[in-house]
Amino acid sequence: MSIAENRKARFDYLIEERFETGVVLEGWEVKAIRSGQVQLTDGYVVVRDGELYLIGCRINALRSASTHVKPEADRTKKLLMHKDQIRRLIGKVEQKGYTLVPLDLHYKAGLVKAEIALAKGKQQHDKRETEKKRDWEREKGRLMRHKVSSGPKSEG
Repeated sequence: MSIAENRKARFDYLIEERFETGVVLEGWEVKAIRSGQVQLTDGYVVVRDGELYLIGCRINALRSASTHVKPEADRTKKLLMHKDQIRRLIGKVEQKGYTLVPLDLHYKAGLVKAEIALAKGKQQHDKRETEKKRDWEREKGRLMRHKVSSGPKSEG
């Protein structure tokens, strides 16, 4: 079940590989996520000291958050992966043009997981081509619906 999706990442980047990671969250963040107070659009993943961190994922605290906890909406969250997978990702990210972007947050067995992707930035002409394909698919759907609704009529 999807919680939040980063559609902008699919438009701005060519997705090469996808990975599922665990996310280290505080209690108030889990409650806020369950109520839908999360935004992933400006998020990105960085590698620091051989570990992955999710930056820019905004989780807005609920009004009923505890009085002794000071919620920070843009807190950096640690991502959990096996060391050998992280090492392989580091090698790829150091290559020219590759980056790690979060695609979505979802539930798996009651836990919040993040799907991240090894991606390469699109050129401007690639983005235009993506828009043209999307517009054509939309127009094709309209034409098909119109053709079906105004199809041959049988008189009885």
